[in-house]
Amino acid sequence: MSSQVAAMPRKTRGPWAVAFAKLATDRAAMASLAVFLIIVLACFSAPLYAKWAGTDPFASTLDAVIQIDGADVPVMEQSTEGLGLGYTPIGPTWRLGNYFLGADSQGRDVMARLLYGGLNSLLIAGAATIFTLIFGTLAGLIAGYFGGITDTVLSRLLDVLWAFPIYLLAISLSIVTIAQGIAIGPIEIQSGSLWLPIIIIGIVYIPYVARPIRGQVLALRHSEFVLAAINLGVPGWRILLRDILPNITTTLIVFVPLMMALNMLTESALSFLSIGVQPPAASWGTIIQDGQALLYTRPLVALVPGLAIAVSVMALNVFGDGLRDALDPRSKVRLGRD
Repeated sequence: MSSQVAAMPRKTRGPWAVAFAKLATDRAAMASLAVFLIIVLACFSAPLYAKWAGTDPFASTLDAVIQIDGADVPVMEQSTEGLGLGYTPIGPTWRLGNYFLGADSQGRDVMARLLYGGLNSLLIAGAATIFTLIFGTLAGLIAGYFGGITDTVLSRLLDVLWAFPIYLLAISLSIVTIAQGIAIGPIEIQSGSLWLPIIIIGIVYIPYVARPIRGQVLALRHSEFVLAAINLGVPGWRILLRDILPNITTTLIVFVPLMMALNMLTESALSFLSIGVQPPAASWGTIIQDGQALLYTRPLVALVPGLAIAVSVMALNVFGDGLRDALDPRSKVRLGRD
């Protein structure tokens, strides 16, 4: 009986199970993922928070009055400095649902705007990441597999995008489209639509994904199993989908958190410059801009969204490094110029 048990083959875990088991042991990566998920859940609770607080984060409330310890307190307080002209927004009350982080220069609840702004920043960064991965992967696959004139044309187009500094290209595209939107045939995108920053950010980062993917496809194109499939007359599209694409999946997965972090930074920069998310919508970048004039009196208006951006980007980068080490320790994927 014991010999039969010893002779039974052991069930081995697949490569994906091994990779995710290794990732689960990476405390820094798991802690970073937990922090980011908490931020995501908090942002998606923005409508619930605004309803519970009874506030409209997109409407000015200069004459609003709230109750603190049974006393009526105006949201916009009369200034006591100089000649006493103007108003100063109420500071943090540290009471959830009651201007927890205070108000901005228009009397809007900063906490509610922070959550809504984070929701928009996350949605734009996530959608732009998907956009970049789809078109970057498509360009890399086609250029790397078919080669020849196809590779030359696509590579030169990518080089044109690569030649521009990221932020300069994003700012230029935003300035051009922010006034009139985009109209291509039956497709029309209004100037205030969130699709504008999504498309712009997605376009500028395509070369950062397409070039590494193209390099991997070129190497796979000359591997034995792909050459064997070509000699057997297997159609090119089938080789791409069944032989090459599965072998670059780990690279694409690693790209997700890293691209998400870059896209969040780019979106915040564009919104801070008023060429990203447009009023009355909010993002972390627009809230920082709103808080510029309040840095000396109500610094939390600008500091809290800046801290949210920093923590989110740091969490995504740490998790991305752990994900890369778990899926492909030998990977040299990096998002930067050679």
